[in-house]
Amino acid sequence: MRTDLFEFALPEDRIALRPVSPRDAARLLVVRPSAATKLKDRTMRDLPGLLRAGDALVVNDSRVIPAKLHGRRIGRGDREPAVAATLLERLDGSRWNALVKPGKRLAIGDVVRFGSEGRVCFLDQLDATVEAKGEGGEVTLAFAFHGAVLDQALAERGDMPLPPYIAGRRRVDERDRTDYQTMFARAEGSVAAPTAGLHFTESLVQALAARRVALSAAAVPALTPPHSGCMR
Repeated sequence: MRTDLFEFALPEDRIALRPVSPRDAARLLVVRPSAATKLKDRTMRDLPGLLRAGDALVVNDSRVIPAKLHGRRIGRGDREPAVAATLLERLDGSRWNALVKPGKRLAIGDVVRFGSEGRVCFLDQLDATVEAKGEGGEVTLAFAFHGAVLDQALAERGDMPLPPYIAGRRRVDERDRTDYQTMFARAEGSVAAPTAGLHFTESLVQALAARRVALSAAAVPALTPPHSGCMR
């Protein structure tokens, strides 16, 4: 398949840097292959009228963690190059698989320090040792802290993992921690926002219930043991 067939020009002024408010005002593209008009522009508020009684929606109930970390390599001379890590998968209480940029700057055994000041008890920095390296910038990071202390340190230092087309145009801020959670968020562990669920509101859910459309959460293996309910 030719990947250039998927390329198109997208003017920068058409890229939304914040979610629409209210959320159910988001645009919805309706595709009906058998209809005369195959494509139709609607909004999420129209969703109940597009479904039938007895239909079911399965939602993602995972909570996004602030999985984007910024730090520097230490302990290898005077140079301390900047390192950005996106947590991908928790392996145990202190080890994560992560995507690191620039991956070439790190070797097995290197230590990366994320932040130099903290608010978590005695914690004044968060260090992680590169335990393994894979292709494409993937590494295994073994953090110096474990369990709940590590979770709190990550929440304190991490940023929400915004889509690249947004993160490249503005800084991550505190508002993103709310904007990029769905109303269904329960089980922590996602390292990317389940974007389809971002457009639901209480009023939309009530309208779906009145239409007798079932709505439930599906539990799947989590990225962050021992939690469950994380969908990709």
